[in-house]
Amino acid sequence: MSSPIEFNVFAPRNEAVHLVGSFTQEDIPMQKGEDGFFRVKVNLEDGQYQYKLRVKSNSPALQGQWVETNDPYMTEMDRKTENGVVRVKDGQRISDTYIWQHDRQPLPENRDVILYEMHIADFCGKGTDISDPTKFKQVLDKLDHLSELGINAIALMPVTEYDGDYRWGYMPLHFFALESSYGKPEDFKRLIDECHGRGIRVLIDCIFNHTNEESPLLKIDRDYWYYHDRHYPEDDANYWGPELSYENYDSDRNIRPTWNFVRDVVQFWIREYHIDGIRYDAVRQIANYEFFGWLFQQIEIKDKPFYQIAEHIPDTSEVCSPKGVFDACWHESFRYFLKDALIGQSVDLEELKKAIDARQQGYAGATSVINYLATHDREHMIVELGDVGIFDQPAFDRVKFGVILQLTAPGIPMIWMGDEFGQATHKTQTTLEPNQLDWSLLDHNRDLFEFYKRAIALRHEKSSLRTDNIEFFFEHLDDKVLAYVRWNDDGERVIVVANFSDQTYENYAIENLPTDCCWQDWNEGSEIAVNEGRSAIDLPSLSAKVLLSH
Repeated sequence: MSSPIEFNVFAPRNEAVHLVGSFTQEDIPMQKGEDGFFRVKVNLEDGQYQYKLRVKSNSPALQGQWVETNDPYMTEMDRKTENGVVRVKDGQRISDTYIWQHDRQPLPENRDVILYEMHIADFCGKGTDISDPTKFKQVLDKLDHLSELGINAIALMPVTEYDGDYRWGYMPLHFFALESSYGKPEDFKRLIDECHGRGIRVLIDCIFNHTNEESPLLKIDRDYWYYHDRHYPEDDANYWGPELSYENYDSDRNIRPTWNFVRDVVQFWIREYHIDGIRYDAVRQIANYEFFGWLFQQIEIKDKPFYQIAEHIPDTSEVCSPKGVFDACWHESFRYFLKDALIGQSVDLEELKKAIDARQQGYAGATSVINYLATHDREHMIVELGDVGIFDQPAFDRVKFGVILQLTAPGIPMIWMGDEFGQATHKTQTTLEPNQLDWSLLDHNRDLFEFYKRAIALRHEKSSLRTDNIEFFFEHLDDKVLAYVRWNDDGERVIVVANFSDQTYENYAIENLPTDCCWQDWNEGSEIAVNEGRSAIDLPSLSAKVLLSH
């Protein structure tokens, strides 16, 4: 038995749109309404079908030509034919039949998360066929690793459909469809559901600044959706493709079309895939905070924590509340100053203090910054060290130093996949080259993994490390030694004494330590004697001592 299934496309300035599908031998003309939508209903039996659109283009380079393209709202693509996929069950369009199991599982608040940035294909590891559409399932099989590490939030690089079988995903083609080389919608839902069952949140990366040259919106009506010319023609280094316009206004319908489109995209991923946050790429280039403020008011999120994160390079507190509209910003300056110190290039204690305590940079508090040592855009710290001739144990010791500072500083820590076991490959020169993780390093560099695991466990255990509270109580510029204390309202305290010099200090005198409690060395378990606020501590070069109150 067949039922009428509606197909529609918003193309208010186009003359004609036809529907092409596996369910018909001929084009089916769609009828245009006063609201700018072309619509048609087709009687379809339950099953799976393929479809495309044939549009009389209103784009300058294609003016008046019939072009074939996918539906801008297509939610799944057939990998072989590159046609859109539509499923019908019980007379209704559906995405899949997945039933969520863990929607009521409590998830960590933003303040408590430790993020793990992941590229789905590369995370699967060496030898993975880039065309193998089981990658979501392979990631699912590795969740034990993340749970053991202590990760409670995954930050996924883009998962929307891109051109070909391998990319980073930052040249979006279809905004509503999953990358088909990763798996099907139900595979991704199962992965997210299982993450939720383990108390792991899932965030996705969204690109709303630009698109691939083959984007359906470009083919349908370029100047309705995009800036006619470059948005920032003087900014050659940050031009990646045709830029979506956040200024175009349709006076006939009293809308800004791109605003509505992006709202629909975001709401779709929240509703359909139950995601727990979004990292917005190239916020500096989009440069429209009125839009983002409007967007965040439009989004409906019920009974769960959600994280709205901006990528703005260089980072700035202006994008975060209360001045801005985002919850947090990628904290590039944290990595910038810490990297220079770790590789021995320069040590600026004043700038390091500002990077460690982001409030000194104007940020409101700990949840306003995402602190990292590496990302997909930056090299692993072990690679940065190798590039200046620091290898083996000295390199691992410096990485551990950085890890302690990252996990004890106010802010939300983010680990770039492979950091935890010493992945030492340079990032790929283009976004088309795989850079798969070498999982054999997990055993080879087990000591590093265990250190990450202990440091993450410390952060989970000590709520003082998740507060906004920090005080720098000791510093010596010439010796390049800095000490700070973190605390909560229950009297718990954690002290970090950091030696940024290449000198090892024995019985180094630290002053101004709190004297109303006893102190224990976190790493060695030994008691630390304090006499009138003074203590003598051994400080190896480029390392940190963590002292716990008890």
